[in-house]
Amino acid sequence: MAYKNIWTLAEASQGKIKSVSYELLTRGKKLARKLDCELISVLLTNNIKKETAEELLLRGADRVYLVNAPQLEPFIVENHSRLLVDLIKKYQPAIILSAATSQGRTLMPHVAVRVHGGLTADCTELDIEEESGNLLQTRPAIGGNILATIKTPEHRPQMATVRPRSTKPAMPDNSRKGKGELIQLDYDPQLFDGRVKRIDFYQSEEEDVNIQDAEIVVAGGKGLKKKDNFALLKELAEYLGGAVGASRDAVDRDWISYPHQIGLSGKTVTPKLYIAIGISGAIQHLAGMKTSETIIAINEDPDAAIFQVADFGIIGDLFEIIPELNERLSEEVK
Repeated sequence: MAYKNIWTLAEASQGKIKSVSYELLTRGKKLARKLDCELISVLLTNNIKKETAEELLLRGADRVYLVNAPQLEPFIVENHSRLLVDLIKKYQPAIILSAATSQGRTLMPHVAVRVHGGLTADCTELDIEEESGNLLQTRPAIGGNILATIKTPEHRPQMATVRPRSTKPAMPDNSRKGKGELIQLDYDPQLFDGRVKRIDFYQSEEEDVNIQDAEIVVAGGKGLKKKDNFALLKELAEYLGGAVGASRDAVDRDWISYPHQIGLSGKTVTPKLYIAIGISGAIQHLAGMKTSETIIAINEDPDAAIFQVADFGIIGDLFEIIPELNERLSEEVK
């Protein structure tokens, strides 16, 4: 059997499919059209109802392979890896996409070694090479200073982890009702490795900074001039109910910690509102926030690149604008 079709690895927790699974379908649909092949979503979990899994069909999957097994939740890499390797050997997909989440970053290398697949991590762009049909995998390299495009022509399946929030989730299409196929797969219980058990889950205080899930992000850059001035942004974010982000310049200057960094070498965000304050708009930063729904830029340089992606721009001194904005908002909440 020749390697064919594209797989996306869906993720679920406590009976619900995670949004990042639908982001992968957006990526997968584009690639499947170019290769004229099927897009298949693979969901390895426990206690997912059939109706819930069918959401993947509505959002673009041609088929869904579903395995419900108590050994699959919580996530233990040995269990997921053994089952996924078994499915790969049986169905031979040409391409497998996973989110670059803690689960995807753990599972995909484990599987790639066992099936001798080619793997590129933390991709921000994917495409198909017209002449060969190879997967082109673009990711930041050298600290985010360049973008490298990688292909693995000698290895199948071609595997990639994709940065969360780097594209919008595929939306439900009601015209797809009744289309596609949900296949509930049987599994061999002997595939599961009972030697490993999850005892607890630890999250550091820094990891509590979750700018990726924030609906409003207030981000600052080199234009803030010093660390103390980030207090202006924190005050604004509190009034708006948002989170504080930063450019790489601000993080490199130790004005704010790395979990706040947005860009190729940081996090990708897609909030409803993104306010860029004192950020010039380097390509590295734009790649991490350009898919935000509404972008407001505040910068005294009228030629700043950030204005090219902004929906609204304010040319002026942020040290005059932000204090006045905070004062107006403080009056609103009294």
